[in-house]
Amino acid sequence: MKRTEFIDSFKRILSQLNKKKYSVIASVCRTLLGMVFIFSGAVKAIDPWGTVYKIEDYLREFGSFFIELMPMAEIAAWSLIILELLLGVCMLLNVRTRWTSWITLVFYSIMTLLTLYIARTNPVKDCGCFGDAIILSNWQTFYKNVILIVLATVLFILRKHVQPLWKGWVELVIAIVVVVGAVSFMVWTKLHLPIMDFRPYKIGNHLPTLTKEVADQYEWTFILEKDGVRKSFTIDNYPTEAGWTFIDRDSIMTKKGIKPVIEDFVVTGFSDTEISTNDILESNKVTLVIIYDMNKADEKQFAKIEQLHKQCIQANESFYILTGSTTNEINDFIEQHPTLSKTFCVCDPVTLKTIVRANPGVIVLQNGTIIDKYNLRNRYN
Repeated sequence: MKRTEFIDSFKRILSQLNKKKYSVIASVCRTLLGMVFIFSGAVKAIDPWGTVYKIEDYLREFGSFFIELMPMAEIAAWSLIILELLLGVCMLLNVRTRWTSWITLVFYSIMTLLTLYIARTNPVKDCGCFGDAIILSNWQTFYKNVILIVLATVLFILRKHVQPLWKGWVELVIAIVVVVGAVSFMVWTKLHLPIMDFRPYKIGNHLPTLTKEVADQYEWTFILEKDGVRKSFTIDNYPTEAGWTFIDRDSIMTKKGIKPVIEDFVVTGFSDTEISTNDILESNKVTLVIIYDMNKADEKQFAKIEQLHKQCIQANESFYILTGSTTNEINDFIEQHPTLSKTFCVCDPVTLKTIVRANPGVIVLQNGTIIDKYNLRNRYN
């Protein structure tokens, strides 16, 4: 073999190796991005109302004309979820990767800039990018997006090294199945409750334990002086004899306290309703109907509330309605349903939306433990 032929053969082998290396790198980036997209979209699809509420929080905090966009929050949330799931499946199955690499790069370019702004201004304490499944701070979210945009950039540069696996009609079928499946699942969740509950108000949780706060424990030391000599004492060996002069004191934390998992569950009785948070948590059995907003509630379910109230009275069980609505809205409701006049309690609407993803929804407590939880539309037909 001539020298030139050997060199040409070596260059061809090296070129093939480089192509294979680039293909492997692109596949790794494609797989990682696809997994992140699918996980992010899946946890949001399980609880689409959580994404809606998070977008509303952002729009409310941004203020100005953004508040006028709040009615579009649900459409925006569903569109985001569908986009993430569609991009994730396309990435993993290598469907139109050259196109999805473009979309992914644009997506994370926008998200990285947006999360940088959010991290600096901190309008909402967590971004909600992984729903309530994984809570990230705003700076953690930004760093996460920096990593993902690096992967997206590499995939975009090497997109020509990704070979398509499917025919055009197969790719279309995959896209249709993802979109239809995502929409159907979220519609079902909206009419019922999330199949997985990532919040602290899930069935089986003991609310008194989750609302309990344990304070930090400190050991105090006292510096005293006698005859020109300074010594340190604790409460246990504090001197009782005369002659000691107090100089200073200091404290050392001996045990870190425990912050409550639930800090905002505060219930107050409305008008003639005499009830407190402790009364609810200490009740033998109590049924709580959650209506975070009267104006947004499904009025077709109001008759069921009276039926449920009647059943609780017959069973000698406590019954209350928790709402975040205004006084006028509550009074208007009472005029139409006078038998429920002494059951109303007031609670923060954000807390109520966290407790149950239904309006109205129901939770049942027994000695402070959540034993049942459901969307009222699914009961008492």
